[in-house]
Order: sequence, then structure tokens, then C-alpha cells
Amino acid sequence: MRVLYNIIFWVFFVLTLPYYFWRMWRRGNWQKDFGQRFARYDARFKQAITNRHTFWMHAVSVGEVNVCTQLISFLEPRVPNLKFVVSTTTTTGMGELQSKLPTHISKIYYPIDHRGWVRRALNIIHPQAIVLVEAEIWPNFLWRAFDMRIPLFLVNARLSDRSFRGYKRFGFLFRPIFRSFTGVGAQNEGDAAKLRELGCRPEAIHIVGNLKFDAAKLNERRLLDVPAMLEQLGVKRDAPILVAGSTHAGEEGILAEQLLRLREKFPDLFLVLVPRHFERCKDVGSELTARGIKFAFRSELTANSRYQDELHCLLVNTTGELRYFYEHATVIFVGKSLTAEGGQNPIEPGALGKAMVFGPNMQNFADVVRAFLAQDGAVQVRDAAELEATFIKLLSDPARREQLGRNALKVVRENLGAIDRTVDIIVKHLEGGNLYVAPKRS
Repeated sequence: MRVLYNIIFWVFFVLTLPYYFWRMWRRGNWQKDFGQRFARYDARFKQAITNRHTFWMHAVSVGEVNVCTQLISFLEPRVPNLKFVVSTTTTTGMGELQSKLPTHISKIYYPIDHRGWVRRALNIIHPQAIVLVEAEIWPNFLWRAFDMRIPLFLVNARLSDRSFRGYKRFGFLFRPIFRSFTGVGAQNEGDAAKLRELGCRPEAIHIVGNLKFDAAKLNERRLLDVPAMLEQLGVKRDAPILVAGSTHAGEEGILAEQLLRLREKFPDLFLVLVPRHFERCKDVGSELTARGIKFAFRSELTANSRYQDELHCLLVNTTGELRYFYEHATVIFVGKSLTAEGGQNPIEPGALGKAMVFGPNMQNFADVVRAFLAQDGAVQVRDAAELEATFIKLLSDPARREQLGRNALKVVRENLGAIDRTVDIIVKHLEGGNLYVAPKRS
């Protein structure tokens, strides 16, 4: 089975190599530490882990990085002698790691799942345990870790119906891998049932809730002065702000056309548009221009920037700043929910007590969405026409916006605590080794 996987992997890797490099080129900054994807580490990293017990955590991209940073803040006091190594797959994820984690925590790119490269990575780092945030299953990496008797943890485990069907279809490959996990933190009973069916041992599975509620960090200090930025753009102090977060292809054009019509009713309305993938912003800018939207790129703003012409929109082509704009929104649209499937994280706007709207396609956050809708903490629309009508209602009704935000914040507060429960699962298994584990803080 392993031989067959590696033959198929190598053929697939060679065939997709041009697309792989094209995507990295589009995202930019791909050359830096590129060798880490092949387990080539510099002397500084090797020195940092020499003679240290290491603990490897993997966060695929931006959303998982936020969970990972919170996990580390809870884990570090419990296992003070461990050296944390955190990996990610994307350059945007690496940017988030660099900005959110202190320098004593090593950040690397996850190795491509070639047998030789993952063997070299694991032999160099040789972690005491490995934690995967959510579900990204790479067989060679997990096989090698299991052969080395490294405890494996899967946290905030969530399986979409599509992923579940894929893993189940190739059960002969994935069942032994899922069975090898030492501990699994599932978000809910539905995910736990799927994981059991895929091969996870029932005694390894614990239902802890969704770590992204904790990762929203209700009391986080804000680092970006959004009001000052809006003032630079000529936005009036009391102007309504529509923030569209993590949008995907097709949504920006819809929002641009709606903005022009909405401004007939709300002349001062200003749109902050934050595409999910910043490398798309050049194309998005062309869409805005074609529709007559006057905008500025976030990256072009400096302390001395001043705009004479009236602007309609700020196009955010930077990463890691969405939550700061959410904080100052009048109404929030959660992207990847109207023209694409899956949805983006609605917990961050909920944690800020903001009125939020999303489309019909929120499959990746189905349980979270149900919680918000059940307590009247969000509005879900069926299509673009209903979205525009909802914007008009919310922009016209401050009391309704306040009610939605208050209810959303209540949902978030009721779901806190998953990180504490997840840390307990990990620490319980580490206590049996030769590591010092500090008592839990009260």
C-alpha cells in the first residue's frame, strides 16, 4: 500500500508541479525558506532545536494559525521545557505565524509529502508529539511519525461531507492512519461519528467544541488604527461601513454593483473589501474600476496619504488585518458564501458583537451557523437580491443591528473553553513520559 501511494504521489507531483509553482508565484515571496518544503533547514533552525525536546504543531493556513497561536499560549505554561516548532503550508500562513508568535518559537514550512523529505524532517526535529490543527492528512508524514512512535494528535477536527466521502472511498489507505492518532479533539458528535467510521479509535476521540470560538480572542488588543486610516481616505466619522470579509471570485462584482445602488439611499456608505486571497486583488481592482468604483489599495496607504477625490472603497491587499476592520464595521458580509461553497469563519464578527450576513453556502461552518441562527445572531440570505435587501434593512435599523450583535456575542461566550479541554487531552498523554508537566492553572 505504501509503495503504491508513493508511485501515485510521485506521478501526481510531477504532473502538477507547474501549477504548484504558478500558485506560489502568484502569492509572492515564495523563494524565502523554499528549501524547507524539502526538509532543508538552515543552521539557525538546527541550532535552535539541538538538545531540546521539541513539540511540532501544524497549521495549514491563516484560519488554523489563529487556533495554533491560542493553543501554544495555553500549552507553554503546562510543558515549559518543550521547544515549540510550528509549520504551515502557505506563505500567508507563514506571514501570520511571523507576526503572531514570539521569536523563540520556530516557524517552518511543512514538508512536501515525499517519503525521503518527510523522513529527513522528522529525523532532524524528532518531536515528542505532533499536533495537526483540523484535518490535513498526508500519509507519508503520518506513517513515518507512527513508525517512530511519536504521539499524534488531531485537534479541532472537522470533516466536510466531501472530505469524508474521499477518505471513506480510500479507506484501505486512510483507516490505518486515522487509527494511529493518540488523541482526537472533535468539534461535535457529528464529526466524532465520522471519525469513528473512518477508523479513529473511540477511546481516542473527545468532543471538545470548536477551538475557533476561543481563537477569536474577545479581549485582544487592536494593533491597527482603522478610524485614522478611514479619515485619511476622506470617510466621514459617522459614515456607515460595510466590511466584506474573505470574499471569493464573483462576490466582489456583486458587492460593487450593490454598493452603487446602496449609496443612493446611504450616500456616505463606504465599503471595505477584503478578498480571501490577496493575490487576486489586482483582478478585483479591475472589476471595481469597470463598475465605476473609486478605491484605494490598503498597501498604498502611508502615514502621509491623503486623497482629494471621494472614494467608495478600500481594497485590502494585505493579510492578517481583517479582524481590525471587522471591529469598526456597521454591517459585515462573510464571504465564500454567495458564489462559492464552504463559507468563511463567522466567529470573529460574532465575537465583536457585530451584525453579520452570509449567503446560503456555509457548509464548512454548519454547526456554528446553526448556533448563530438559532439565537438570532446572524442573517442568512438565499441570493444576491436578498443580500441587498438585507443590507438596506440593517443599515436603516440601528436597533436591529445591535440586537444581532448582542445575540452573536452571547453565542460566542457560551461556546468558550474548547482550547482548555484540548490542552488537557494533549497534556494527559505527555505526563506519562519523561517530560516535566506543570499543574493546570486555576
